[in-house]
Amino acid sequence: MTGGPLGLRTGSYGSLQQQNGFSNYQSTPVLVRKSSKLLLSSSREKEKLRPLLCRFFGRRKVAMLLLVFLALLVFVFGSFTVNKENVNLSITHHIENFIAVGEETSFNSRTFPGMKKNSSRSDTSSDLFLRHHQRHFHPKLSTIRVPGKTHPSFHHCEKFAFPPPPPANPKRIGPRPCPVCYLPVEQAVDMMPSFPSVSPVVQNLTYMHDENPTSTELFGGSEFGGYPTLKQREDSFDIKESMTVHCGFVKGSKPGYQTGFDIDEADLKELEQFHEVIVASAIFGNYDIVQQPKNVSDLARKNVPFYMFIDEETETYLKNSSVLESGNRIGLWRIIVVHNIPYNDSRRNGKIPKLLLHRIFPNVRYSIWIDGKLELVVDPYQILERFLWRENATFAISRHYRRYDVFEEAEANKAAGKYTNASIDKQIEFYRKEGLKPYSKAKLPITSDVPEGCAIIREHIPITNLFTCLWFNEVDRFTSRDQLSFSMVRDKIMAKADWNINMFEDCERRNFVIQTYHRDVLEQMPPPPPPAVRLFKPVSMRENIVRTPIGKKASTRRGRERKSGSKRHRKVNAGGRYNNSF
Repeated sequence: MTGGPLGLRTGSYGSLQQQNGFSNYQSTPVLVRKSSKLLLSSSREKEKLRPLLCRFFGRRKVAMLLLVFLALLVFVFGSFTVNKENVNLSITHHIENFIAVGEETSFNSRTFPGMKKNSSRSDTSSDLFLRHHQRHFHPKLSTIRVPGKTHPSFHHCEKFAFPPPPPANPKRIGPRPCPVCYLPVEQAVDMMPSFPSVSPVVQNLTYMHDENPTSTELFGGSEFGGYPTLKQREDSFDIKESMTVHCGFVKGSKPGYQTGFDIDEADLKELEQFHEVIVASAIFGNYDIVQQPKNVSDLARKNVPFYMFIDEETETYLKNSSVLESGNRIGLWRIIVVHNIPYNDSRRNGKIPKLLLHRIFPNVRYSIWIDGKLELVVDPYQILERFLWRENATFAISRHYRRYDVFEEAEANKAAGKYTNASIDKQIEFYRKEGLKPYSKAKLPITSDVPEGCAIIREHIPITNLFTCLWFNEVDRFTSRDQLSFSMVRDKIMAKADWNINMFEDCERRNFVIQTYHRDVLEQMPPPPPPAVRLFKPVSMRENIVRTPIGKKASTRRGRERKSGSKRHRKVNAGGRYNNSF
């Protein structure tokens, strides 16, 4: 939306101020007073003209003409007001419309003009023009090639058209899922690359080890994270070919063994096995209810393990409720019990498997992380094909359905009581001094600074491992709200390496996971009322049948009662209606 000066927002919901030194002051035109003779002559002419119009058109027609004239004036004035408001749109609305135009360019490919992708496909200006005006059609996916694979000439989703949004329903507010085109499972498996993706810049990544970590700064993280100093934090963003960074598990010989996030040896051996794909989740502090995946193919059930990390508190509850029995399995989930959790905050403990899966699973190629409150309803192979392999991406996460600015996200976290206001303000002020600015159109093709981090799809290569390590270090040093630190880490890495993240629509995420409530919310909800059951007492037909003795005529009293309308007659009639309805 161009064509007029943009306003500057003075507050969260403040007014706009004019730019470039222009003001709203306009000079008042000089009024010239007419002489009294001219006014008198004009009034006489009007008096002569009025009866002529009434005779020629009639009074009703003149009134209708006046109404039409007034309607035209109102229409012109309304159009002028709307145009004036469009010129003075705020910067926030301008960015949202800019993002919408970028999304229309390619709904599924998320390709913006100037975006760098590891695809062999090149977009000409005519292609972009056609996709902008045809809107939702998927690009020619048959041109995408995965190394080491032979693909058919036709892609199942090549002609997928995203339907228009349904009409607004005031009774159903909030985010909703949207259609997503997935390949059949067998074809999705065929799209899996035979070789790992190329990791830009970073080729060799190792991790800090310290058996006796000590804190030298006031806010330096935790013992589990190794208390990295600010100098070490700054050096970790200097992307090089070989790097050694803090990434949790600083103690012990290997992650999960005497590190503060301890796992049984039998489970550690299983976690060290090679897998192409895994699905992982976690519940700490008995915070959620285990959700069983649905629509999982037989191929995925055979080859894709599902791991659920829980602490001892959650294990006790599951055993007492007879949900967790022998074999450490709950449906598809293989339960991994964690001992000696390093944090008192269950949310922060959940960030360890969420962001450090590559350390717990050293021999895994692809992983899908979902929070404990989510229910997976799409096959893992189809998810990977749609959001990684089809996009030639190595890391995918959905953006927030409403907010895309870190400063707005911080205010929303404070308003919802997600963390202490002082801690959030300290973190945001630290990032502000480092150069964090509110999101603007200058960051395009980056479409958002705020993720919806409850689902992460990634390939385990050095650059993605580095990103999640540094992201975890921010969560370890500051608040556990990972949405606040996501963009800061991403932007610092992207400034040094040709790498990007596929931030897809939140409605697409809601297509493959169903979001449920946390346990504490579910326990506070009143139980649903039992269904109403109406019990009908059958009435014997003999009660309503009047038998006439043989040799006697039927009494005509009933006819007299029908005429008189007695109460007794109405009572029998009521019984007759009841029997018919029954």
